[in-house]
Amino acid sequence: MMSGKTGKRILLFIVSLLFLAVFIFPLLMIFLNSMKSRLDIVRDPLGLPTELSFVNYKEAYMTMNFSHALMNSVIVTVLSVALIIVLSAMLAYFLVRWNWKINNYILMILVSSMIIPFQAVMIPFVSIFGDLNMLNSKWWLAYFYLGFGLSLATFMYHGFVKGVPKELEEAALIDGAGKFRVFGQVVFPILKPISTTLAILDVLWIWNDFLLPSLVLISEEDRTLPLSTFYFFGKYTSDYGVAMAALVLSIIPVIIFYLFMQKQIIQGVVEGAVK
Repeated sequence: MMSGKTGKRILLFIVSLLFLAVFIFPLLMIFLNSMKSRLDIVRDPLGLPTELSFVNYKEAYMTMNFSHALMNSVIVTVLSVALIIVLSAMLAYFLVRWNWKINNYILMILVSSMIIPFQAVMIPFVSIFGDLNMLNSKWWLAYFYLGFGLSLATFMYHGFVKGVPKELEEAALIDGAGKFRVFGQVVFPILKPISTTLAILDVLWIWNDFLLPSLVLISEEDRTLPLSTFYFFGKYTSDYGVAMAALVLSIIPVIIFYLFMQKQIIQGVVEGAVK
């Protein structure tokens, strides 16, 4: 029996290594090619660089105006995630605690909207909001992310709010707290596991998103990191070395975010799964 268990563990370890190699290989190729010249990439894209050079990183940093694009991405991501979490939690709390008949229809509409892909509304989206002069602004982009992210977040919060004991809210109301204070100081802290999970999902989605910013942000001043990286790929020529360096620069903030937040991320995902 021991030998059978040992064989299964070895097999599981080998399979895990294979999956790790599959996921690491693209990232490794991006990093290695970011150290190569354009000629070296064309000759041997899968090979090691003949010499380590950071010229591509310097050129990418200057060309894409990295610090400005990074600030735009941070503003859009932080503002969008904060709006989605706070407003969707408040909406879910309202739908659960206020027993109005229309609330069931509101939740049904929100859930149904998740079925519609963004590509189906992309053209009317640009046409309508373009006529309203609501494009070409990172502030409006955060508002659009709120609209597209509210449905899923409200649906996930809805189930968690049902599990919050009403007695806690009633005790706070007896002590003189208002509805907003009850939500902010009693209910919302209990929702921390699902809030953490949603924050992770939304940060990864918004930070890496290209399609919606490409439709909304037109001027160079408001470009996010994915948009700034895309412009290294021209119609007739592409400087892959500089483009790979730009991709690495775009990935670094997410890695730093994970390193600082990995404890909260793992805890939030585990508690969310248990719930």
